[in-house]
Amino acid sequence: MKKIVKSFMPTMLMLVVAFSAASCNKTQAAPAAPAAAPGQPVDLTYAAEKSLPSVVYIKSVINAKTQTVEYSDPFEDFFSDPFGGFFGRGQGNNNGKRQRQVQTPKRAAAGSGVIISADGYIVTNNHVVDGADELTVTLNENSKEYSARVIGADKTTDLALIKIDAKNLPAIVIANSDDVKVGEWVLAVGNPLGLNNTVTAGIVSAKARSMGQGVSSMIQTDAAINQGNSGGALVNTRGELIGINAMIYSQTGSNIGYGFAIPTTIVNKAVEDFKKYGSYQRAMIGIQGMDVKNYVDAMKDQDKDVEDFGTMEGIYIDKVVDDGAAADAGLQKGDVLTHVDGQKVKQFGELQAIIAQKRPGDKVEVKFLRNKKEKTATLTLKNEQGTTKVVKNADVDVLGIDVRPITDSQKKQLEINYGLEVLKVSGGKMKEAGVPKGFIIQQINDTPMKSFDDLQQAVKDAKDQMLVIKGIFPTGKRGGFVVYLQNE
Repeated sequence: MKKIVKSFMPTMLMLVVAFSAASCNKTQAAPAAPAAAPGQPVDLTYAAEKSLPSVVYIKSVINAKTQTVEYSDPFEDFFSDPFGGFFGRGQGNNNGKRQRQVQTPKRAAAGSGVIISADGYIVTNNHVVDGADELTVTLNENSKEYSARVIGADKTTDLALIKIDAKNLPAIVIANSDDVKVGEWVLAVGNPLGLNNTVTAGIVSAKARSMGQGVSSMIQTDAAINQGNSGGALVNTRGELIGINAMIYSQTGSNIGYGFAIPTTIVNKAVEDFKKYGSYQRAMIGIQGMDVKNYVDAMKDQDKDVEDFGTMEGIYIDKVVDDGAAADAGLQKGDVLTHVDGQKVKQFGELQAIIAQKRPGDKVEVKFLRNKKEKTATLTLKNEQGTTKVVKNADVDVLGIDVRPITDSQKKQLEINYGLEVLKVSGGKMKEAGVPKGFIIQQINDTPMKSFDDLQQAVKDAKDQMLVIKGIFPTGKRGGFVVYLQNE
């Protein structure tokens, strides 16, 4: 289990979700498990028998690599090296910065996965397969071993879809996680701490838990989940999949009673996107905010006057993102979102679970309170680039950035007509080149960058696998970078 959550994240979150209720598998309903009478013990042997064959052991290997790292040399200003690094001090740079090559060791890690189709598709966590050069899948009871390839992966949802070349595999039956009830018995199935084919039991402790800006609307369980359970199955008493185990809440690194699984409503959407587009389709409603109750409590803690919203349920909108879906529909800071597509939302996790069924370009009807008066609006959800198109971004994944066209206010402030703002630098070639968050890309290889499609085309057309980037820093200073798309 790679992700260890030491404390619950702050409640103010950017709502960045797009999932679908459409199932990735059309499976026969499992035979009904024997039902226990109220107040009687539940027999979980049926669930274990049905689910264990569908859970696999995944071994990932990251090969040794040579990397160039930058470091500071405090003596650079005092003792220059006339031999240009001949005696091992590395390659010189400005401002006391130097570079040297280091050899990273070969690394291996293990996790779990769940077979979702008889022809070899397996769902797991992104952090189980992230960066792997080799993936090996071992079926239950060590019956067979296969090499696997990644079909699609997404860091934000922490989901990945891999494929092995096999037939007639024991695919699990997928249930609708929306039907899960707090208090019902569940099993966590996986390979924790090197103990393969392990089953632990517990109940659903809560639903729609928000765990930060990444994975959201989680199923909380007290079934023991530990390192190695990542990517394994959370199943109901019928042995049907209701979630993919992803993280634990712990201060020790091991289970202390709380585990979290990604519900199948999210899993199904991710799998469908990976198969169809090769990447995850994330829609954005374009707000920042928090539960009304949490907002009111925070204001009281700061001895500030609290506005009477007319309700203590819903989402307080603290900020409306420029040119986002909410801004286009007229929502404002201070509004309280209460319903989405006819469904009541009391907290952020519930809102995320509803929007989880949408893609960029989908329309949603929302109800909100403004000065205690209910209003209605229709929002057209957008992608991270600020458009309503689905994003096929496999060609630009190597860059490791998220971008969007600049807003009208940025155009006016910087006195420019176009550009792509770098929203996030998560790694990849842009990070290696030093491109910072907030930088506005105006040209790549002398071609204007007005849309995400322009960026994608520039990567495809790059000669000598090199991008010459020109643009503007947030301060207004102009600058540029050279990005090499391939390792030397």
